[in-house]
Amino acid sequence: MEPGIARIAVDLLGGDDAPAVVVDGALRAVRADPDLHVLLVGPAEAAGELGAALDPAQRARIEIRPVDLVGSGDHPTATRANNTIGAAVRAVRDGAADALVSAGSTGATVTAAALGLGRWPGIRQPALVAALPAVNGPVVLLDVGGSLEPRPATLVRHAALGAAYAAVTHAVGSPRVGLLSIGTEPGKGDRARRLADPALATASLPCGGRYVGLVEGYDVAFGARADVVVTDGFTGNVLLKAIEGAYALTGGPPAGGRAPRAGALLGVAGTVVVCHGAAHGDDVASGIALAAHLARRGATDQVRALLSGTDAGAPTDRYDRITDTEVRTS
Repeated sequence: MEPGIARIAVDLLGGDDAPAVVVDGALRAVRADPDLHVLLVGPAEAAGELGAALDPAQRARIEIRPVDLVGSGDHPTATRANNTIGAAVRAVRDGAADALVSAGSTGATVTAAALGLGRWPGIRQPALVAALPAVNGPVVLLDVGGSLEPRPATLVRHAALGAAYAAVTHAVGSPRVGLLSIGTEPGKGDRARRLADPALATASLPCGGRYVGLVEGYDVAFGARADVVVTDGFTGNVLLKAIEGAYALTGGPPAGGRAPRAGALLGVAGTVVVCHGAAHGDDVASGIALAAHLARRGATDQVRALLSGTDAGAPTDRYDRITDTEVRTS
């Protein structure tokens, strides 16, 4: 755990079991990190007896930012919850927080962050990235839910994001980047992958990254062929949860690792972490710890800086204009 103050805005109403699990996660995070300050964004009454579980020094590091909610009733609606993520984004934008965490709707979080914080130049669709503990070391998987139906050019851009993220957060030298498909032979996969494959083969990736070609699902679990695996957000999210289920059935992830409980959003001008909607208190605490780690290292700014000078951020426009009409199978 790096030293230094980290101020994290947390969406109090984000998640299936909010606000209870969010409060629990905030308490766990503050107890574990003496330099952590948490800004709980949401209705004050939702925080309950927050201070009763903390000593005075810890209590001073948790603040509630009240939000005027739209709608009424005993149970928060999706509209009301969206108000809290919007307010958390504004806390980061205005400098009141260094990063934000939400276990609410991924789509709402990505949209609020993109509109409220702005996107990086050349990035049309931000990517949600998670690090999985594979047998041969961590594998960076993206996208795991940020953009469900990316075009080929987006997959190329996300490859650059993943290579830079692996270098910055996991100290991977010359990251090996693979494109997830149903086979490793050229021509395998849907139209988007068949077009992205040759584009990636000629793309300039940051940090000495090199494209190793198409990879399959087991390559994510073993980590022998690629350090970074790129896919669409729909497939990535399904794969991530399937791997987590496999961990649960087999007694846990490989030695020295743990299942990712949160992912970082890359491509927006700020540090944003998204947790599972079904997160428990320890999952929220893990997301807060990840946000603090990224904020202290200035990781998102480093990733953005590494993208400059590569052509992966702006592949040929024709790749963005294709439709997904299937013409053949391989």
